[in-house]
Amino acid sequence: MSALLDATLKHLNALVSYDTRNPPREIGTGGIFDYLREQLPDFNVTVTDQGAGAVTLYAVRGKPKYLFNVHLDTVPDSPHWTSDPHVLRVTDDKAIGLGACDIKGAAAALLATAQASKGDMALLLTTDEEANDPRCIAAFLHDKPAYEAVIVAEPTRCEAVLAHRGIHSVQMSFAGQAGHASGEQRPSDSALHQTVRWGAAALDYVDRQSHERFGGLTGLRFNIGRVEGGIKANMIAPTSEVRFGFRPLPSMNPDHLLETFRTLVDPQPTKFTELFHGVSLPAGDTATAETRRLAARDIADELGISVGNAVDFWTEAALFSAGGYISFVYGPGDIAQAHTADEWVSLDQLKNYAETIYGIVNRGSA
Repeated sequence: MSALLDATLKHLNALVSYDTRNPPREIGTGGIFDYLREQLPDFNVTVTDQGAGAVTLYAVRGKPKYLFNVHLDTVPDSPHWTSDPHVLRVTDDKAIGLGACDIKGAAAALLATAQASKGDMALLLTTDEEANDPRCIAAFLHDKPAYEAVIVAEPTRCEAVLAHRGIHSVQMSFAGQAGHASGEQRPSDSALHQTVRWGAAALDYVDRQSHERFGGLTGLRFNIGRVEGGIKANMIAPTSEVRFGFRPLPSMNPDHLLETFRTLVDPQPTKFTELFHGVSLPAGDTATAETRRLAARDIADELGISVGNAVDFWTEAALFSAGGYISFVYGPGDIAQAHTADEWVSLDQLKNYAETIYGIVNRGSA
């Protein structure tokens, strides 16, 4: 193994040992952040508590052109782990541990690079990605330091991802009038009947978007995740609640989609609340998004990073894009291993990522 990979695994062993599960996101400014500060003695380091376990470390050395962003929070571990998820296991070809793939492996490689090089470098490490509660990046964007691009680490198999879908989660309710189910019903009587009509209309609408395309992605992703309501088979349902989500292309207007889903049927829902709103990557209208995608491609090419396909999953790179930065996603590991029991990242991927980041940092200081 290379010295850079050895150092990456040393840091990954330490990072995995810290409990940063989210939820419950019981994370403070000590613990993992004490460790990080100790590893960056020649950086100007600021650690900020954004509240509710959302903590940011912003570290800068020199005058770097690029900002590297990694989230340190992980999903909760499942009961199917075969060993302690907070103890790193290293085999001949992989490193196994909670967050090793998503995405503490990248954080470890960045620390190794920072210590192996004296080049200009900037890091933004956060703990709120897994909670759909983007306090850390929102606070960073308030000041918006100047960078040519923000490179966000997520498992992309060491390829630059220039585009991905947005993500939106909605809760809505229908209201009817309770009564005996033996009589003739009006369309507005049963809340559940309204829900079923809405679901059929929503699925038809989504089917009609299958021709839409952007950056290799096609159509609109949509899912009805939960339906509740009603009392029993011979009673008209007075209320129902629906939770659904959709993932638009960067070229789709999310406000238009929200209004379309709200007004698909009559009677319309009595409550319609967006629970989470994550913009697409790149952000902006179709022309702006395409301009930003091409700019990100040019930077990836300049840095020698292979460009991969657009993806369906969401990342916080979209938040930086919406904030005006050129941003793309690049990190070690495969999304198929993220959020799984015995989560792992290949040693080849860690080595590739660490060496690429080292080259970028050294290039910036040349």
